[in-house]
Amino acid sequence: MIVLIGTAVTLALGLLIAVLWPREPKRPTATPETLPDRPASFGYRTSWLAIRTRDTRRVVEALGLSEVEESGWTAGIEAVYVEPRANSHVFVSPPVSGWTFVVGLALPHPVGTRFADTCTPLLMDLGRQFIEVQYFFTFPEMDFYAWARVIDGKLSRAFAWGDEGIIWNSGRVTKEEKLLGLRILEPRATDAPQVGFGESGTYPTEDHVVDLAGRWSLDPTTLDTIEGPLAVAFGYLGRTPAHWRMRRAQPRKAGRPAARPAVCEPHLETPSPEPRVETVAAVSQDDPPGRPPRGSRPYLRPVT
Repeated sequence: MIVLIGTAVTLALGLLIAVLWPREPKRPTATPETLPDRPASFGYRTSWLAIRTRDTRRVVEALGLSEVEESGWTAGIEAVYVEPRANSHVFVSPPVSGWTFVVGLALPHPVGTRFADTCTPLLMDLGRQFIEVQYFFTFPEMDFYAWARVIDGKLSRAFAWGDEGIIWNSGRVTKEEKLLGLRILEPRATDAPQVGFGESGTYPTEDHVVDLAGRWSLDPTTLDTIEGPLAVAFGYLGRTPAHWRMRRAQPRKAGRPAARPAVCEPHLETPSPEPRVETVAAVSQDDPPGRPPRGSRPYLRPVT
């Protein structure tokens, strides 16, 4: 009897200790989305910022993103190419060779004068916080291409081309742009004939945008080929601010001078009959990041 009582007391004490003893919290299981990895390529049918900084978290704060979560390169790039996040989120990459990228069609885009300009304020605000900020946009389905550069807080160059022609052309043409061979960037005499639409080397293409990106900073279509030691790190996926949303420009009152033409607009909810960026076909999970969906456009070789 005494032995049985002692055994029962021992079991009771063991259970009490097991309940009261502090346990180490269970660690969440890592998933592909939360694993840091090496850079993944992008650059086709999207827009991005290249910011000269290694402080990725500071970029997230400067953009005013919400619902921010850690993300690896591959998962982050895929997320901003595929619905439902493609219209509302951007991926902020870990730094590569001193540059941090912000990728996604949820960034502001050039669309003309009928909508309020939200792109220029974004670029200028980032330009006051970072040494250099570059903007690129390519969407061949709409024949839309753009690039801009802010250095030391000044908008040194900006160009945008759409189906209506040149939307914005500010600052001097850079030497890197001249190497693209685009005659549309060159000054034209007033009595010179207009160049035909289909003439080669006249109008921007997707290759021109990624080529220029490689000359100004880094070609994003070749990031996965970078060799040598490279830190494996997290990026961030976040929802874009509400004030980036598209809204009509306020009509000017009679007697007031016309407002300066708007440069860039976010792509969300573009009213008909304006072309809608969100009509982009969903990317198959089998397609590598940075490559257009099957059937929409042949894969373009990275510019070397």
